[in-house]
Amino acid sequence: MRQAETPRILVVGADGQLGRSLRMLAGLRPHEAHYAFLSRPQLDITQAKAISAWLDAHPVDCLINAAAYTAVDRAATEPARAHAINAHAPGLLAQACTARGTRLLHVSTDYVFDGRLDRPYREDDPVAPLNTYGRSKQAGEQAVQAADPHAIIVRTSWVFSAWGSNFVRTMVHLGAQRDTLRVIHDQVGGPTWAGHLALALHTLALQPTGSVPGGPYHFGGQPWVSWHEFAQEILARAHARGLIAQRPRVEAIVAADWPSPEPRPANGRLDCTRLEALLGPLERDWRIGLDQVLDAWQAGQP
Repeated sequence: MRQAETPRILVVGADGQLGRSLRMLAGLRPHEAHYAFLSRPQLDITQAKAISAWLDAHPVDCLINAAAYTAVDRAATEPARAHAINAHAPGLLAQACTARGTRLLHVSTDYVFDGRLDRPYREDDPVAPLNTYGRSKQAGEQAVQAADPHAIIVRTSWVFSAWGSNFVRTMVHLGAQRDTLRVIHDQVGGPTWAGHLALALHTLALQPTGSVPGGPYHFGGQPWVSWHEFAQEILARAHARGLIAQRPRVEAIVAADWPSPEPRPANGRLDCTRLEALLGPLERDWRIGLDQVLDAWQAGQP
């Protein structure tokens, strides 16, 4: 990366939750980096020639891969599509980046773990995904590391934002329609506001060349909660803002009682010590992000 000049950063997956959050952050910090944002219609990252042609025409210092296939249950019926986006494409991006000396930041997931540990997961813990989505993301990590040992992989968990398909949006939507909701209480993790994740990636992208060792890092929200506890907090804050007329009762159930074609890890907690040792304390309180999302909806945005 050119240290004396403003870094040039390309974000692929620009229309997703993280991509849109990075776009918003870039607008708030225009003097820190020159960003370019590409969605799938603008660049098909499953095609090596398309990636090379774009990077040759528009050289960048850093590429953030925010593109992902995240429909966990649907991945079981669309494994080829999940693999193309989550595994094949990251490998191609890594090959293109290492050939050009471009820093790659690739976003992965806690779902690469089986969730059976009784403590938060560290970067060097063995991966053992339980479902098709997790296996596709694990394959993506492997492809990235094989092609570019200097690439930075950021695993995250339970991402939510004001956009797209996520648990917060689902709870508010269902909470406005139903008197009772059934939510799993025996799966625990760290909800992550996409705005906080975007800031962590932005900060990583600005680090001097050679200062960040390649490999996996963890970034997840705190405090850790179950899906049931998260749902209760979402509904309470949504009701306080008038986004739902009344708070539904939230019934706690076990994962085994929830019909799902794909299992989820019971423990999605991520130990973020390695990343914070590198960058210093990071804002990870999901309650701050939840307020940001609900305030935006209350104001009619987006």
